[in-house]
Amino acid sequence: MKNVLLASHGTEGSRAAELMAFKICEKGANIHHLTVVPTLWEGMTGDDWLQNGSTRNTYRRYLENELGKEIDEHCDKLSVEMKSHELAYTKEIRVGEPEECLLEASRDKDYDLVIMGSPRPKGKPGLRCRMKTKPLTKSLNIPLLIVPYPND
Repeated sequence: MKNVLLASHGTEGSRAAELMAFKICEKGANIHHLTVVPTLWEGMTGDDWLQNGSTRNTYRRYLENELGKEIDEHCDKLSVEMKSHELAYTKEIRVGEPEECLLEASRDKDYDLVIMGSPRPKGKPGLRCRMKTKPLTKSLNIPLLIVPYPND
Protein backbone atom coordinates (compact mmCIF):
# COMPACT_ATOMS: atom_id res chain seq x y z
CA MET A 1 0.00 0.00 0.00
CA LYS A 2 1.49 3.28 -1.13
CA ASN A 3 -1.42 5.73 -0.67
CA VAL A 4 -3.81 5.16 2.20
CA LEU A 5 -6.73 7.20 3.48
CA LEU A 6 -6.96 6.74 7.25
CA ALA A 7 -10.21 7.81 8.92
CA SER A 8 -9.46 8.36 12.58
CA HIS A 9 -10.46 10.70 15.36
CA GLY A 10 -8.62 9.51 18.45
CA THR A 11 -11.08 7.06 19.98
CA GLU A 12 -10.16 3.53 21.01
CA GLY A 13 -11.76 2.07 17.89
CA SER A 14 -10.05 4.46 15.51
CA ARG A 15 -6.77 3.85 17.32
CA ALA A 16 -7.06 0.22 16.17
CA ALA A 17 -7.24 1.53 12.59
CA GLU A 18 -4.12 3.64 13.14
CA LEU A 19 -2.19 0.64 14.48
CA MET A 20 -3.30 -1.42 11.49
CA ALA A 21 -1.98 1.26 9.13
CA PHE A 22 1.42 0.97 10.82
CA LYS A 23 1.35 -2.81 10.32
CA ILE A 24 0.34 -3.01 6.68
CA CYS A 25 1.95 0.05 5.11
CA GLU A 26 5.48 -0.23 3.85
CA LYS A 27 8.06 2.43 4.64
CA GLY A 28 7.60 5.52 2.55
CA ALA A 29 3.86 5.03 2.10
CA ASN A 30 1.66 8.14 2.10
CA ILE A 31 -0.97 8.21 4.84
CA HIS A 32 -3.64 10.88 4.54
CA HIS A 33 -5.38 11.23 7.90
CA LEU A 34 -9.01 12.34 7.76
CA THR A 35 -10.72 13.58 10.90
CA VAL A 36 -14.44 14.22 10.58
CA VAL A 37 -16.26 16.46 13.01
CA PRO A 38 -19.87 15.24 12.82
CA THR A 39 -22.53 17.87 12.19
CA LEU A 40 -24.10 17.04 15.56
CA TRP A 41 -21.43 19.27 17.13
CA GLU A 42 -22.93 22.27 15.34
CA GLY A 43 -25.97 22.05 17.60
CA MET A 44 -24.01 21.90 20.85
CA THR A 45 -24.64 25.47 21.88
CA GLY A 46 -26.68 24.86 25.01
CA ASP A 47 -29.64 26.84 23.66
CA ASP A 48 -31.87 25.54 26.41
CA TRP A 49 -29.89 27.30 29.14
CA LEU A 50 -28.00 30.06 27.31
CA GLN A 51 -30.62 32.73 26.90
CA ASN A 52 -28.89 35.44 24.92
CA GLY A 53 -27.00 35.42 21.64
CA SER A 54 -23.78 36.81 23.07
CA THR A 55 -23.52 34.07 25.71
CA ARG A 56 -24.42 31.39 23.15
CA ASN A 57 -21.73 32.64 20.76
CA THR A 58 -19.12 32.75 23.53
CA TYR A 59 -19.97 29.20 24.54
CA ARG A 60 -19.93 27.99 20.90
CA ARG A 61 -16.47 29.51 20.38
CA TYR A 62 -15.29 27.83 23.58
CA LEU A 63 -16.53 24.42 22.38
CA GLU A 64 -15.00 24.89 18.93
CA ASN A 65 -11.69 25.89 20.51
CA GLU A 66 -11.63 22.88 22.87
CA LEU A 67 -12.54 20.46 20.07
CA GLY A 68 -9.87 22.03 17.86
CA LYS A 69 -7.24 21.58 20.59
CA GLU A 70 -8.15 17.92 21.00
CA ILE A 71 -7.94 17.30 17.25
CA ASP A 72 -4.61 19.14 16.98
CA GLU A 73 -3.14 17.14 19.88
CA HIS A 74 -4.25 13.88 18.30
CA CYS A 75 -2.85 14.85 14.88
CA ASP A 76 0.47 15.95 16.40
CA LYS A 77 0.81 12.64 18.25
CA LEU A 78 -0.10 10.64 15.15
CA SER A 79 2.36 12.64 13.04
CA VAL A 80 5.21 11.70 15.39
CA GLU A 81 4.19 8.03 15.24
CA MET A 82 4.01 8.13 11.44
CA LYS A 83 7.52 9.55 11.25
CA SER A 84 8.81 6.81 13.57
CA HIS A 85 7.35 4.24 11.15
CA GLU A 86 8.88 6.13 8.20
CA LEU A 87 5.48 6.97 6.73
CA ALA A 88 4.58 10.26 5.04
CA TYR A 89 1.73 11.98 6.87
CA THR A 90 -0.81 14.58 5.82
CA LYS A 91 -3.97 15.55 7.64
CA GLU A 92 -7.36 16.98 6.85
CA ILE A 93 -10.35 17.98 8.97
CA ARG A 94 -13.87 18.06 7.56
CA VAL A 95 -17.20 18.94 9.14
CA GLY A 96 -20.23 16.96 7.99
CA GLU A 97 -21.79 13.55 7.99
CA PRO A 98 -18.96 11.05 8.54
CA GLU A 99 -19.73 8.69 5.65
CA GLU A 100 -20.27 11.57 3.20
CA CYS A 101 -16.99 13.22 4.19
CA LEU A 102 -15.12 9.92 3.85
CA LEU A 103 -16.60 9.27 0.41
CA GLU A 104 -15.70 12.79 -0.76
CA ALA A 105 -12.16 12.51 0.61
CA SER A 106 -11.69 9.11 -1.07
CA ARG A 107 -12.33 10.73 -4.45
CA ASP A 108 -9.83 13.56 -3.96
CA LYS A 109 -6.73 11.41 -4.61
CA ASP A 110 -5.78 8.04 -6.00
CA TYR A 111 -5.84 5.90 -2.83
CA ASP A 112 -5.03 2.19 -2.67
CA LEU A 113 -7.04 1.61 0.51
CA VAL A 114 -9.29 3.25 3.08
CA ILE A 115 -8.75 2.19 6.70
CA MET A 116 -11.17 2.93 9.51
CA GLY A 117 -12.18 1.44 12.85
CA SER A 118 -15.42 -0.39 13.39
CA PRO A 119 -18.30 1.34 15.17
CA ARG A 120 -18.10 1.43 18.97
CA PRO A 121 -19.97 -1.55 20.42
CA LYS A 122 -23.10 -0.93 22.44
CA GLY A 123 -22.38 -0.60 26.12
CA LYS A 124 -18.97 1.04 25.59
CA PRO A 125 -18.82 4.59 26.97
CA GLY A 126 -18.42 7.56 24.66
CA LEU A 127 -20.15 9.39 21.85
CA ARG A 128 -21.05 7.24 18.86
CA CYS A 129 -20.43 9.02 15.56
CA ARG A 130 -22.95 6.80 13.80
CA MET A 131 -20.84 6.14 10.71
CA LYS A 132 -23.07 4.41 8.20
CA THR A 133 -20.89 1.66 6.73
CA LYS A 134 -23.40 0.35 4.16
CA PRO A 135 -23.20 3.49 1.97
CA LEU A 136 -19.42 3.20 2.12
CA THR A 137 -19.32 -0.41 0.98
CA LYS A 138 -21.69 0.39 -1.88
CA SER A 139 -20.12 3.67 -3.00
CA LEU A 140 -16.36 3.32 -2.52
CA ASN A 141 -14.38 2.50 -5.64
CA ILE A 142 -11.38 1.35 -3.62
CA PRO A 143 -10.94 -1.33 -0.96
CA LEU A 144 -12.16 -0.55 2.56
CA LEU A 145 -10.59 -2.14 5.63
CA ILE A 146 -12.75 -1.89 8.75
CA VAL A 147 -10.58 -2.84 11.71
CA PRO A 148 -12.41 -4.61 14.54
CA TYR A 149 -12.89 -2.80 17.82
CA PRO A 150 -10.12 -3.76 20.27
CA ASN A 151 -10.81 -6.84 22.40
CA ASP A 152 -13.92 -7.74 20.41
